Amino acid sequence: MLEYSTLAAVDLGSNSFRLQVARVVGKQIYPLDSLREMVRLAAGLTAEKRLDEASQARALECLKRFGERLRDFPPHSVRAVGTNTLRVARNASAFLRKAEAAVGFPIEVIAGREEARLIYLGVAHSIPASPNARLVMDIGGGSTEFIIGNRLKPVRLESLYMGCVSYSLRFFPDGRITKSAMKRAELSAGAEIQAIAAEFGSAHWQEAFGSSGTARALGDIIKLNNFDSVGCNGDITLDGLENFRDHLLKVGDISKLELAGLRSDRAPVIAGGFAIMFAAFSELGIRCMSQAKGALRQGVLYDLLGRFHNQDMREVTVKQFMQRYRVDPAQAGRVESLALLLGKQLLKGFPDEAEELLQILSWAARLHEVGISVAHSGYHKHSAYILANADMPGFSRREQERLSALALAHKGGIGKAREFVAGPLDFASLFALRLAALFHRSRSGIELPRLEASLGDKEYGLCIERRWLKHNPLTDTALSAEIEQWAALGYDFHINKLDGNEAREADKAAGSATGT
Repeated sequence: MLEYSTLAAVDLGSNSFRLQVARVVGKQIYPLDSLREMVRLAAGLTAEKRLDEASQARALECLKRFGERLRDFPPHSVRAVGTNTLRVARNASAFLRKAEAAVGFPIEVIAGREEARLIYLGVAHSIPASPNARLVMDIGGGSTEFIIGNRLKPVRLESLYMGCVSYSLRFFPDGRITKSAMKRAELSAGAEIQAIAAEFGSAHWQEAFGSSGTARALGDIIKLNNFDSVGCNGDITLDGLENFRDHLLKVGDISKLELAGLRSDRAPVIAGGFAIMFAAFSELGIRCMSQAKGALRQGVLYDLLGRFHNQDMREVTVKQFMQRYRVDPAQAGRVESLALLLGKQLLKGFPDEAEELLQILSWAARLHEVGISVAHSGYHKHSAYILANADMPGFSRREQERLSALALAHKGGIGKAREFVAGPLDFASLFALRLAALFHRSRSGIELPRLEASLGDKEYGLCIERRWLKHNPLTDTALSAEIEQWAALGYDFHINKLDGNEAREADKAAGSATGT
């Protein structure tokens, strides 16, 4: 993958959208420019879990402005991620098509624990190195992430479905702050946090950090309004939170709340964010929490940078999955090698798309048998379920869906591919994977003949030596069945069987074309 001197991250949060542009120097990132707009996407989520037109319009206008700033960036130098609201919205797919057109780049919707991993990566790069275990808490608009890590490595990750926007709308819909509403909000958040308290309590860490807007706002409010009478090295204290709560209840109305450090665009969601923070302090035994400058967007940038330095978290995840699910590495390697050979031949006319497609194909080939650890019968269905639903650090939801689709359709009836595989180039990847699995059905290191695959308009071609097929009748029969499978999808798959002289001439022609 090419390296770039400038990278950009777009964070489509449930409360605000952010753009961070940074300069790359070696393995470090230095900020150049940033944009932030309070979109409040989560506020547009209806009772039916659909984004309303007003929230979509706000989001698209914001993304158009971001798109202007990113207009000249190369495709792989920008990464845009969507979080909780886009995870739960039922019409997210339709919105994302418009959003990608507005910003000019693909948008990945990331799982909650993947969001937590990236948040920790951003925070860890923004705070001084320490041997201490650290708790990081990030209250977003629709979800709250908890991470315990050491240095740059996250150890425990969790994402809870509660955020400053959703809690403010749920418990303080008219802006009034009553004692009963605050109690309900704190109890609700406390009940969520209790489920993770055993793993994230103060016995497991020595320092606590808060990232993103709610933590920064609460820290500024406590410090600038002298709510902390105890004093602590951290910016947020239990004493400060209790005094702030007393002030909130005394004022009783968000519209009348005037405090140093509280911006007007943060005020409507501060009560919900406070309730979550106070519950976390109570349930996890937090006494002091420092503010961290790093957050999700910085984590996205460092993760993107890692891909250019052969530190792609997705590669780590693939290797871990192969070990966890006891994938036969020799068989996986054989299938991967042939799938990539065929894939490169099929995609040689599409250089812009080939790199990403071949990377997905490589991972799918190595992981297509993870389901065998569940049961050999129908293992491809188990593989598809695991790849679609497991936590896979580094992977976006869309990437997991593509891996799942390839695993599901790599064997058996191909008709199911209509529902899960989209686009002619994705079908070309599936064609390469199916043939690779077919040729290596014996699960042994057989010597294959020269294979040449070609891609046309809804047609595939395969050149292979006739004599080899004659000596391998099972494979010959399987290829005939494969022709029928693709015909059912409306594709013409034809096999050009070459005799010995034709095969040698084809080898010479191929050698001349490559200069060998």
